[in-house]
Amino acid sequence: MAQYDLAIIGAGPGGYVAAIRAGQLGLKTVVIDRDERVGGTCLLRGCIPTKCLLHAADVLEESQEGEKIGVHAENVRIDMKGVNSYKDKVIAKNVKGIEFLFRKNKVDRLHGTAKIVGAGKLQVSGGKDGEQTIEAKNIIIATGSAPRLIPGIRIDGRQIVTSDELLRNEVVPKRLIVLGAGAVGVEFASIYRRYGSEVTIVEMMPRLLPVEDEDISAEMEKALRRKGIRSLTGSKLEKVEVFNEVGVRAIVTTAKGTETLEAEMFLCAVGRRPVTDGLGIEAFTNVKMERGFIQIDPQTMQTGEPWLSAIGDVVMLPGRAHPQLAHVASAEGIFAVERIAGLKPHPVNYDLVPGATYSDPEVGSVGLTEKQAKDKGYKVRVGTFPFSANSKGMILGATEGLCKIVADDKYDEVLGVHIIGPKATELIAEACSLLRLETTSEEMMHVMRAHPTLSEVMTEAAHAVRGKAIHI
Repeated sequence: MAQYDLAIIGAGPGGYVAAIRAGQLGLKTVVIDRDERVGGTCLLRGCIPTKCLLHAADVLEESQEGEKIGVHAENVRIDMKGVNSYKDKVIAKNVKGIEFLFRKNKVDRLHGTAKIVGAGKLQVSGGKDGEQTIEAKNIIIATGSAPRLIPGIRIDGRQIVTSDELLRNEVVPKRLIVLGAGAVGVEFASIYRRYGSEVTIVEMMPRLLPVEDEDISAEMEKALRRKGIRSLTGSKLEKVEVFNEVGVRAIVTTAKGTETLEAEMFLCAVGRRPVTDGLGIEAFTNVKMERGFIQIDPQTMQTGEPWLSAIGDVVMLPGRAHPQLAHVASAEGIFAVERIAGLKPHPVNYDLVPGATYSDPEVGSVGLTEKQAKDKGYKVRVGTFPFSANSKGMILGATEGLCKIVADDKYDEVLGVHIIGPKATELIAEACSLLRLETTSEEMMHVMRAHPTLSEVMTEAAHAVRGKAIHI
């Protein structure tokens, strides 16, 4: 029976990062995953491949619009087989990188399905490494998530799909219906509209990107409308069915009544469910679970069993939502391992988790929205600045969107930064650092940023908190 200091179930961005840090700290570590490749959902069928498709859409759009700046290109078109080949190469390179890091840090890897059969004991079966029993002083569950479905939707993998199937798609449908206007839904809508599809988004909530600031949602709706994407918010899907070999019909209830939508493909993008089936944790009464999620103590990442921790998309926090994001899983993995190794790491700060939507335009955010700040009792001051008044935005032909800063009126502390526009997912990193240091809008205003850059919207929005933006 193999014995380890640490066994990690799942090789995604939570599990593999935790394993690397464990190896660096000298812990004898094994990672078990049912997929033959490491990387988990994020690398194999989530974050990374989606961004490859988005990059292809960016290049396509820039090539098609090159004449506006004197660059002429002919016969520009999308080649889905070529896009998928490029995507697969990026994935393969990243997989090899993780495998190298496992070898470098002396992390063992087992292919198979793990089940917890006792305190610190695992059975691994169904994989190419055969059946094995593992004993470990500590176990971390990092099994991630899968697309969530709603009753009545039957995925056929060709016409009615989730993001998993759409990432393997080799055709551009003439029409695409997207159910769900979170980050996944909006990103795929942005991809396929630029590939040439007619896209309709159906969202039950009253606005797109409902977790973002209301001003950001409003800007996104306007931007997508200008690009020809139809958004049906406050709408409920009643039924979806395949009605012939190439057609899908969806019946939707909107504020104006019932509407029938027809398309060649229907994407269900209504969130993700935890993958905890078959782990065997139900046998441990001290482990609290709800709807498949595992409750942990955020100060330790431990469950009710001191030898068992959980990180990533399977986690449920007491009294608050847990972000299902790769960078959260990685941070939790490092924290959990350092605690196990006897260090005294800082717990994950869930108040400063950056959100990122890689659509066109992009969205990046951190901290409280204006409404959240007011609901918490803050009297707030808000400053906004549009990319249409930013020189670099004009140069790039990317003038949609804005930067919004939410600050406390009493002490001027910045409570949240919200950006929609070009490179917003990169720009938000500066705000993450500044909010970590409990910055004020005055301090943000006095940061000298290079000119001309997109980052100057941050300077101007900070000035705007005092009603004194320079360039508007």
